[in-house]
Amino acid sequence: MERRDFIGGLAALSLTVRNRGSEQGGQTASHGDMPYRTLGRTGEKVSCIGLGGYHLGQSGLPEAEAIRLFHAAVDRGVNFSDNSWDYNNGESERRVGKALKGYREKVFVMTKYDGRTKQSALKQLDESLERLQVDHVDLWQFHENIRLEDPDRFFAAGGACEAVAEAKQKGKIRYCGFTGHKDPSVHLRMLELAEKHKFNFDTAQMPLNVMDAHFRSFGKEVVPVLVQKQIAVLGMKSMGSGIILKSNTVTPMECLHYALSLPTSVVITGIDNQQVLDQAFEAARTSAAVTPADIAKILQKTAGVAADGKFEPFKTSPGFDSTAAHPEWLG
Repeated sequence: MERRDFIGGLAALSLTVRNRGSEQGGQTASHGDMPYRTLGRTGEKVSCIGLGGYHLGQSGLPEAEAIRLFHAAVDRGVNFSDNSWDYNNGESERRVGKALKGYREKVFVMTKYDGRTKQSALKQLDESLERLQVDHVDLWQFHENIRLEDPDRFFAAGGACEAVAEAKQKGKIRYCGFTGHKDPSVHLRMLELAEKHKFNFDTAQMPLNVMDAHFRSFGKEVVPVLVQKQIAVLGMKSMGSGIILKSNTVTPMECLHYALSLPTSVVITGIDNQQVLDQAFEAARTSAAVTPADIAKILQKTAGVAADGKFEPFKTSPGFDSTAAHPEWLG
């Protein structure tokens, strides 16, 4: 097969999946410059850009500035807030909790948990609710589904699946999902077991970027399954924590445009300054004008450097696996 035919095929696949997902992830409305999309079968309307929680809690960003950025994003139309129980030792949730004062009704609040047992997961949920200063979260996600045994642990007797059921029954969560950044096979295993156990996930989060299209591709292997099941697609690592930009092949805008071209309900991106926030809004505003030819050019530029996973180290090394560094979090 000629290289150009290969690249063209990838672009066609990307846009075919996008079209298949139009009912669940397609633009439905807008708030100013921010398009809104449908969150899978939930019917919730969410901003196509989500505000990453990790960056908001970093020590190099003053708390007051983090809160200001959060308010600035929400005031301009971002309504999806990403977070996790373990981000920056809880500082990310604490800061967002302060930022939510007076803003709770405007924000779809998501956080994640690491506990693999019912007891540890529920304990982490209560801690998250306390930090966030809310009585419930809109979306609670099983974090770092990165080992082949993680799905089995989720559905085991006394596992996190039971925590989800109890949390829903008590009104502490509205929807549930799972995340992971390592290998598509682990996500597919989770979906397989969910079907076996007649369990419905509302969302699934994964790396979706210009390198992923060529290497252990969540976009090619997992996204079509999610679209078929009407499970909302949450994209992350569109720039791979900046590592993808070091390939000197693509711009931040191209990275965001590619992720937004997929049937993603939300593309979660880290924002730690005003320039990056403005960039995210510009990408959202202009994403509808991106053509199949534009996507093909982006994929062509990244094909050669993406093949060995060098610019997606979260797939190939343990450096991004926080639960591997802290196995005590698993319970």
